[in-house]
Amino acid sequence: MQHLITQYGYVAVFLLMLAESACIPIPSEVIMLFGGALAAGAYPGAHPTLIGIVLAGVLGNVAGSYIAWAVGRYAGQPAVRRWGRRFGVRGHDIDRATAWFDRYGSAAVLFGRMVPVVRTFISLPAGFAGMPAGRFGLFTTLGCIPWTAALGIAGYALGANWQHIANDFHGLTYAIAGIVVVALVVAVVLYFRRRGSDADVTEPAGTDTQAPSGRHR
Repeated sequence: MQHLITQYGYVAVFLLMLAESACIPIPSEVIMLFGGALAAGAYPGAHPTLIGIVLAGVLGNVAGSYIAWAVGRYAGQPAVRRWGRRFGVRGHDIDRATAWFDRYGSAAVLFGRMVPVVRTFISLPAGFAGMPAGRFGLFTTLGCIPWTAALGIAGYALGANWQHIANDFHGLTYAIAGIVVVALVVAVVLYFRRRGSDADVTEPAGTDTQAPSGRHR
């Protein structure tokens, strides 16, 4: 895997992340952490940018997720359970992702991307449930960005030490992903609060312009 990323850079990251999101058990931690380390110049070979690595990872995640969603929607749960074992898709992994989707609905596609195991298989129950393609794509993209970016940034910062961290300190990557998610949520909340404040400021002005005409009546 590392050899592929070293040789082919963005293309390898895209294809590997596509496979991971299409329910083939390839760890995204290894893909994105090494991709980030490669972007930092920690290894000889391809010289990608960090932004390019993250973008390739996100696009691969979204493309692979659509493949899994389509399989779930058009093949159905019985067929996936029957044939999935040939590709390493275990029944209890499907059960866990399905339980998440049943509990949280469409939001599970967004937040499930930050949960180990669930993030790989959450597209299947979304397909089983017939979640609309547009909404699925939006929630999938929003969920993939913080996780993929966090891993890429961590790999870039760690450089040649990325593998030691990936093997021994998985909690660190989850913590970084959580921090990025919280930052994005705060940014969105502040943005909409600011828009609401701007609307409150402009509304009284409109009311004042109408008041004199009411008194003339």
